[in-house]
Amino acid sequence: MPRATNSPASRARRKRILLRAKGFRGFRSKLYRYAKDAVFKARQYEYRDRKKRKGAFRRLWIQRISAASRAQQLTYSRFMEGVKAASIDVDRKILADLAVNDITAFNVIVELAKDALVKKHA
Repeated sequence: MPRATNSPASRARRKRILLRAKGFRGFRSKLYRYAKDAVFKARQYEYRDRKKRKGAFRRLWIQRISAASRAQQLTYSRFMEGVKAASIDVDRKILADLAVNDITAFNVIVELAKDALVKKHA
């Protein structure tokens, strides 16, 4: 009697891996043995980079806020200190969007931050 290999489930498992490896170059998309490693590594990168993306966006927002606040003679750190002192509850994502798309609203926030800094240090 031949041994049972659970063939349908094995084939499905291999097919699932090869489908995930579609688009990889060379034997990494064709041969199960190498596709399995490539997919495993790709999933590690995928998990890691979901976290990294958040930091990348935060850095982008900070650059945009910094550029817009420097145009108003205020550094980023002093601007954020002023925003906190003025109790303006707006996050960096929104501030960056205002700095790019609605500079007049951003300048109003900058003035509020400047006034709050003056009061804080007086």
